[in-house]
Amino acid sequence: MINYPIKKTANPVNKSVSAANRGMNFESMINQTNEFYLDNDIAVIYKKPIPIQIVGVDYKRRSAAKITEAYYKLPSTTDYNGIYKGRYIDFEAKETKSTTSFPIKNIHEHQVEHLRRVKEHGAISFIIVYFSRLERIYLLDSDYVTEYYNRAKTGRKSIALEEFEEHAHFIKEGYRKPVDYLSIVDQYYLNEKS
Repeated sequence: MINYPIKKTANPVNKSVSAANRGMNFESMINQTNEFYLDNDIAVIYKKPIPIQIVGVDYKRRSAAKITEAYYKLPSTTDYNGIYKGRYIDFEAKETKSTTSFPIKNIHEHQVEHLRRVKEHGAISFIIVYFSRLERIYLLDSDYVTEYYNRAKTGRKSIALEEFEEHAHFIKEGYRKPVDYLSIVDQYYLNEKS
């Protein structure tokens, strides 16, 4: 008889890990969802490339050139943008291991300003926050993001989980669409039942 070691779960809060998304990081989950949307002609939404300036390259072999030094050309705005049902969508994706709140320092002022400005011009803008230890994903409209960011200048420096539960929209995880945020967009931004 062989006694195999018992693996302890890394998630003390919620022991039922989604079999569909086990081992997949949050960005990969969103990218897989966006790929599903694109492959099924639902939406065209991409991760924005980060503009960098390459200053050092190691050319040991031409086929194996390696970037050794690079700098951000300018601060990036948000992670994702695209079009859905004729509407421009722009959002930032964040992950936290906290089980009680999302630190507002994890989103930058220029990102908050960008989300606010694109919304003023008719875009649908929000952040998606993944509470990884709780395995909960929330979509929070950019108006609340701006409100909470401004509050952090003089008050609370985080968005409490209870505030997400009250003002954000819970995104149910799925298999083919791990982060089906467009079902929320349909229901709350376009007033359509998905």
